[in-house]
Amino acid sequence: MRQIAVLRPALSWLLAPSLLIVLTIAALPSAVAAPRSVAASRGRSGAVYTMTNAAGGNEVIAYRRSTDGSLDEFGRYATGGEGTGRTRLSSQGPVTLSEDGRWLFVANVGSDEISVFAVRRNKLRLVDVRPSGGRDPYSITVYGDLVYVLNNAGGGNITGFRVRPQGRLDALSGSTRPLSGAAVTDPAQVAFTPDGRSLVVTEKATDIIDIYSVDGSGLTRGPRSVDVSDPDGTPVTPFGGDFTSRGQFIVTEAAAGEIGEAATSSYAVTRRSRLTTISDSVRDTRSEVCWTVVTPGDGYAFVTNFGDGTLSSYQVAADGSITLLDAVAAVTSPGELSVRDHGLSEDGRFLYAIDIHSQMVHGWRVGADGGLTEIGAFPGLPPTVAGLAAS
Repeated sequence: MRQIAVLRPALSWLLAPSLLIVLTIAALPSAVAAPRSVAASRGRSGAVYTMTNAAGGNEVIAYRRSTDGSLDEFGRYATGGEGTGRTRLSSQGPVTLSEDGRWLFVANVGSDEISVFAVRRNKLRLVDVRPSGGRDPYSITVYGDLVYVLNNAGGGNITGFRVRPQGRLDALSGSTRPLSGAAVTDPAQVAFTPDGRSLVVTEKATDIIDIYSVDGSGLTRGPRSVDVSDPDGTPVTPFGGDFTSRGQFIVTEAAAGEIGEAATSSYAVTRRSRLTTISDSVRDTRSEVCWTVVTPGDGYAFVTNFGDGTLSSYQVAADGSITLLDAVAAVTSPGELSVRDHGLSEDGRFLYAIDIHSQMVHGWRVGADGGLTEIGAFPGLPPTVAGLAAS
């Protein structure tokens, strides 16, 4: 069983590879958006969004989703910022929808900015571009009117914003806080818990969980550091995660890219932002596992294995424990460094993933038993593509 220990903040920089960070929210955001399941019941058109991550000018690529799950590109929209131009952006959540589906947030990693689009039927409208509060914004998370951005450069940081009713962002003065304190943390994702009381950040270069308290204005205090490393020193490399509706965190472990060592763990995050292990390193036998999504009914989790172009599936029990369902639940580009970010439609019926080898969005129908049935691959992606959000 993995050891979890509380550390003094001054010692956090001594610890090595791989991290999760949890920020406790002392007060909920002032305005809570409708859950995505409610938004879906209103009949809003389905769509899939990704970004080009182009160095000469980042763009959102928008696809319309038909009732059979097939996609049709309906537009490209300049973000007003720049991407990196690199083929690998190692993060989950650089393209994120608000809970009510009204706003699309995009990380411009190359220009250190985040963009906000108003989502309207069959079109997007750019409403704001703001500095991210650091360098290399990698991931964005939203709960109600509170937005947090994870910046990757150096030791990394988090910065908070409030969303105005018109979609413009107000930076929270004093909200920028460092991560674990290590010189290099290489964080991958920031994500709110379902109740909005905690914020989790995964760091690939450390094995620590930092806990911050947040006051009613959204400002943080701390951190309190928690070590979740393996006792034998084997790299864990936590990467992308998703929450069940009960607040259990399902997170992938890339194991420093070792072939066949990819795994996934699950944790319970308490109201006091303490982390306990539920299932420890359940291997999927694949390589370089990265991104995670959990079905709306909490029964299944899907992870993408960048190292060999496959997706694996896990069954999720009511207590948050996980078991491997299918090591190769789906394939995009067999044996290639390929499949990356993925996302589920709001109703959980369809799963989509971007593939930098085929340069397509691949889609599957999700069965009641967690099985995936291919529905097609849809063109239009550049090799630099990153991030995916679905409605």
